[in-house]
Formats: sequence, C-alpha cells, structure tokens
Amino acid sequence: MRVTKNEHAALTLEKDDSVLIIDPGSFTAPLDTGRVVGIVLTHEHADHWTAEHLDRILKNNPGIPILAPEGVANAAPGYDITVVSPGDSVDIEPFHLEFFGGRHAVIHETIPVVDNVGVLVDDAFYYPGDSYAVPKGAKVRLLAAPVGAPWLKIGEAMDFVLAVAPRQAFATHDMTLSVAGLGMGRARLRWAVEQGGGEFLELNP
Repeated sequence: MRVTKNEHAALTLEKDDSVLIIDPGSFTAPLDTGRVVGIVLTHEHADHWTAEHLDRILKNNPGIPILAPEGVANAAPGYDITVVSPGDSVDIEPFHLEFFGGRHAVIHETIPVVDNVGVLVDDAFYYPGDSYAVPKGAKVRLLAAPVGAPWLKIGEAMDFVLAVAPRQAFATHDMTLSVAGLGMGRARLRWAVEQGGGEFLELNP
C-alpha cells in the first residue's frame, strides 16, 4: 500500500491499482481522481471535505461509497453517505477499514463537539481525524499524526504518538502552521515516535 500526503489533512492510499481518498477538504488542491474505490470523511468540518471535491471525484467514479460518521451525513444531505461508527469494520476492495473514536477533540467549550472517526486501513495505516483516538489492540505500521490545529496542544499530540507507538509516523493537518511552527511540531512528534523505536518521516504534500 502506498500512502500519499496531500495538502492539510487529505490522504490518498493506493493498492492493487485502486485508490482510497481520506478527507479531501478546503485547504487541499484538486486530487487525481483515477480509479477511486471509496472516500472516507472523518468529520464534517470544511477542511476535511467539500462538495467540490466530492463532485469531482464522483464524476469520474460514480457510485463509489462515501463512509463517514452521522454528523457528515446530516451536513451533506445531497450525498449518499454510508454512516460508520466506532467499532465498525468495512471492506472496500481491496481495502479493509476499521473505525475508532467517535468524537472530535474539544476546540472550546462554546463550540459544539461533532462526530469524528479515526480509520485503520489494512491493520497497518492509521489516521485519527481530529482526535487523539488510539486504535487499541492495533500494531500500527504507519501513523498520520495531526500536528497543527485550533484544538491541538503539541504535548497532547506527543502523548497520542507515544500511546500508538507506530513503526513509522508523519505529520499531517498542518496548513494552519508557519514554516517555523511546522518544523517545531515535527521535531516534537519525531521525539515521540522515536521513544518506541519508530521512525519519523518528514513528508511535504
């Protein structure tokens, strides 16, 4: 499986000439929409999905499933959303998906907390969306770890990486950071993944 980091939180996974897209949002440039077999949206915030992205992908890949928590289905009534919850497992050939978490990290007490799911792909790649949900019991080979957000404190992000203890990790959810801020955040995540003997990958979009 080949994982590509796109701008901000968007990720594309390729396996057996099939593509799975995760969180194509407002900070992400148009993606290659060749043989896409499914889309995962971790939650309803615009930096993780837009109608423009979905329309573009669906135009070239009609009828593919869109998997997301109930909050996305409510926020996107014009789309056929397959609702997933923590504990669910779904096969979108050739990918096997498992979902964790349930709620977005708290931004502020005045801002509603929305549904959010983390996704584990093929028991190997994990992305938590906007949360610190740990995929308990999973031996994560590659972790996409959020590094910058209104809800993120770098110490908590480090604790998340320590808890997952992946073999490899890279920073994502990063378009709100300056060059200096991204460098600082990456350095902290690098330290965290190395505590478990893992390797940090410095990936740009």
